[in-house]
Amino acid sequence: VEVTAEMAGERPDLKRHVGRKLTVIAWLWARTVRSPNPAFADIEVPLATTFVLSKKKGKEAYVEPVIEDGRYRLAVRAGKPPETARKGTKLTRGANFHCIMSGAVINDPYIKGESMAGRMSDRLMAIVSEGDRGRVYLSPTPEHESVARQAQPGWKPDQLMNRDTTNLVSGRGYGFFTWADLFTDRQLVVLTTFSDLVSEAGEQVRLDAAAAGLPDDGVPLREGGFGATAYAEAVAVYLGLAMSKETVFLVTQARWRAGEGKSAPAFGRQALPMVWDYAEVSPFAGAGGDFLGIIKGIEQTLGNLPPPTAGFVSQEDAAIQAVSQAKLVSTDPPYYDNIGYADLSDYFYVWLRFTLRNVFPGLLATLTSPKAEELVATPYRHDGSKAKAESFFMEGMTRAIKCLSVQCHPAFPTSIYYAFKQSEKKGDAGIISTGWETFLEAVIFAGFSVTGTWPMRTENTTRLVGMKTNALASSIVLACRHRPTDASMATRHEFVNALREELPSALRTMQAGSIAPVDLAQAAIGPGMAVFSRYARVLDVSGQPLSVRNALALINQTLEEALAEQEGDFDADTRWAVAWFEQAGFNQGEFGVAETLSKAKNTSVNGMIEAGILDAGAGKVRLLRPDELPDDWDPETDTRCTVWEVVHHLIRVHSLSGEEEAAELLAKLRADAESARELAYRLYRICEQKNRAQEALGYNALVQSWPEIARLARERPQAEQATLLSEAGGPQ
Repeated sequence: VEVTAEMAGERPDLKRHVGRKLTVIAWLWARTVRSPNPAFADIEVPLATTFVLSKKKGKEAYVEPVIEDGRYRLAVRAGKPPETARKGTKLTRGANFHCIMSGAVINDPYIKGESMAGRMSDRLMAIVSEGDRGRVYLSPTPEHESVARQAQPGWKPDQLMNRDTTNLVSGRGYGFFTWADLFTDRQLVVLTTFSDLVSEAGEQVRLDAAAAGLPDDGVPLREGGFGATAYAEAVAVYLGLAMSKETVFLVTQARWRAGEGKSAPAFGRQALPMVWDYAEVSPFAGAGGDFLGIIKGIEQTLGNLPPPTAGFVSQEDAAIQAVSQAKLVSTDPPYYDNIGYADLSDYFYVWLRFTLRNVFPGLLATLTSPKAEELVATPYRHDGSKAKAESFFMEGMTRAIKCLSVQCHPAFPTSIYYAFKQSEKKGDAGIISTGWETFLEAVIFAGFSVTGTWPMRTENTTRLVGMKTNALASSIVLACRHRPTDASMATRHEFVNALREELPSALRTMQAGSIAPVDLAQAAIGPGMAVFSRYARVLDVSGQPLSVRNALALINQTLEEALAEQEGDFDADTRWAVAWFEQAGFNQGEFGVAETLSKAKNTSVNGMIEAGILDAGAGKVRLLRPDELPDDWDPETDTRCTVWEVVHHLIRVHSLSGEEEAAELLAKLRADAESARELAYRLYRICEQKNRAQEALGYNALVQSWPEIARLARERPQAEQATLLSEAGGPQ
């Protein structure tokens, strides 16, 4: 895009770019609908969640709607964005916007009506280009918008997306019916061109390989060939995978990250939520979504692999497969009803089929991916019946686990990864989880006993979209072995006693390993089920076998008891603060109630005010938030230092200054450090139960960073001693 003097007229920051042609990184678009106000019914107004383009200090930029002669244009401004730019045209959570022309509310039913009728369009908001000192944000030009609309793809992935499942594509309620509806015509042209070139490149590779002396036996890759034909097809497969990855960048589900100045590809989680303002990236700009960059990433990965050895890969049904015996088994099974992978995989399948069908005609024979046998509990595949869906999952999972248990090697444990977070729902038996319950029933019924468990950091932290979603920071790995045939039975009382004896030490071990608080309740199921599954049966008071559901409830109950018992290690002020926090969080409460509670905890409200953890006035008290604590606090000079203070000062410093500054503070704490970590776990658990997602973030982040903070804290005395010795001229 060429920067003109007209562009720079309103933007002094652009003057040095006048006359230069800058490489476009992305075009930023907002979806539009016609204004609901009859006076502006012919105007398509933007549905923008924000008008902010860049939040980087000194390089801020935003879009300003300029209304002129009954119309509007979008102009890019430099400088700190006003509050109106931050909010865009968004009103509240969900699909609720306002018309920039009239201020009229544009609600969800109106947007759905317009989009389902085919009247949703889009408007170019800004052009992101690359300057010699970073990103340059330019106002949209008619030429760039016109060129984008002239694209005419020769092929589209017009297969219907599944509109029966509720957690796949939010956009299906806004006029999206086929997979092609997720892409602009220009994106479709680029992607289909890349797909066509994969076949051409493969043929050229075959000719080059044959010319270089590689024999061409004509045997294809799918039949185990090793000649020029198979080699060329292997190269085509890697190119096809690169093209498949390109689809997550060249799609209207890609967002613009104003804080980082780059695009965010689709699939931040295993679903496609509705995106109102999207980034159409250039695949040739050397930035995110650059096709050559994806190719180089694949090349680097292949280069880091060990030398090839003999082996094979086969695709089989886990419930009936018998490829080998005495095998080492490590499996990541389906997660009940959490993710519809088969439905979601069609996003990639339609493109892979278009690109590589000539290489794998059998594997890619169907128009969309096979779904009938997928082992998930999706009611829409079972006449809408949850009971039938659960029965299908239970029976299939039991067959699969039983098959693995028969064929696994007796000398090695079977490892099962599970990253589905148990839903905190209360039933007759306490807190239960249908997904976990059904899965664990299958494991135990197959004759396995859980002998060990540990969380493994497998999930990207950006997946933690909130505590109300089934998102974990880790996968929980269960190590399973065959339960001895002579395993004993136990009563419910004996099971509970064993839990109370063994779970607290397992809990401390996990905390010492700095397991994220968000994963703690999930991970505690492992040692709890290890106790439960060691018995042939656990009998309740009526002599009936205790169900997995009841066992899970007892495990959760024992976990709560163990966490509560850790409070005995805290000082009196901290015990009071924990109890108050559980009731009121950081909100105000009655002074009289606080004083009564303080007597039970052997402390006083006035003392805690002096200690610096409470604020009081007008008959009210409240705990001070981390951002309200003094910057100059020093635990070595604090005459009434509490574990509560320690945790919240660590959170304050960690959030503002990072791990280095937090380590400096931790180095001064000495004996209080371990208690601080235990308190962070306890407070996170309270936040989780009380649905205080925002407050929970600080506790979770602190514990996740604890190993690095502790390492830096240990190194500080050594570094300080070395500095003193150096200043003194070396050791005396």
